[in-house]
Amino acid sequence: MTRPTPTATTTTRRRDAGQARWPIVVDLVAVLAFVAIGRRSHAEGLDLPGLLGTLWPFVVGAVVGWVSVAGVRWPLSVVRSGAVVWVSTTVIGVLLRVVAGQGVQLSFVVVTIVVLGVFLVGWRAVIALVRRVRGSRS
Repeated sequence: MTRPTPTATTTTRRRDAGQARWPIVVDLVAVLAFVAIGRRSHAEGLDLPGLLGTLWPFVVGAVVGWVSVAGVRWPLSVVRSGAVVWVSTTVIGVLLRVVAGQGVQLSFVVVTIVVLGVFLVGWRAVIALVRRVRGSRS
């Protein structure tokens, strides 16, 4: 049995799927950086069990955010989708920390809101600005 030759549509779908995945990877790296920086600043170390214990609530929040914007058909800008992922990551991450019995204090919540906002929305805003500048030059 011979394999069908990929069509332009198949190739386009693969390229689109690849382009759709990279923001998820960037977000997960940003969440990992947030957790690693937080653990280091509190002298908690970067051992794998400790890192994963702090990381999982925020990863779950990020995944929920991504799922919530993945099927959206209405115009959702890159920055707005980032805002949804940011809020989801922050709210669900903090709530899961509470449920899991991990420490949550007001100062932690404030730092989480600010840092994840800068990390998850910031890179999107930079890309949107670069695209806008490039578009205006054309």
